[in-house]
Amino acid sequence: LSASGADGVWKTESDKHGAYLHVRMEPCNANKSMICGVISEAFTKDGKDPGYANLGKPIVKEMKPDGTNSYSGGTVWDPQSNKTYKSKISISGNSMTVKGCIGPVCSGQNWTRVK
Repeated sequence: LSASGADGVWKTESDKHGAYLHVRMEPCNANKSMICGVISEAFTKDGKDPGYANLGKPIVKEMKPDGTNSYSGGTVWDPQSNKTYKSKISISGNSMTVKGCIGPVCSGQNWTRVK
């Protein structure tokens, strides 16, 4: 696993209850030139949550590389609101900024690479 690129497992930001997810990013099954992300593990503030309803579900879909360590053109799904947004991703070292956008307005999270 290289330190650049999106491949690997990433930790989302914690929600207001201290819960967070691990997302496994890898080339999409349908098109290996794009990256996709699946929820691989869920955690509460107290530890692992094996009963999380969305384990294994896709959260990042069909992101196309559009430069060095940046991706766009795909979508990100927010499990809490059950809404899907157009997305942009940029990576710097072990930090990945994942933005969901409605029109020109984007908001996002900073995810960190899990060793």
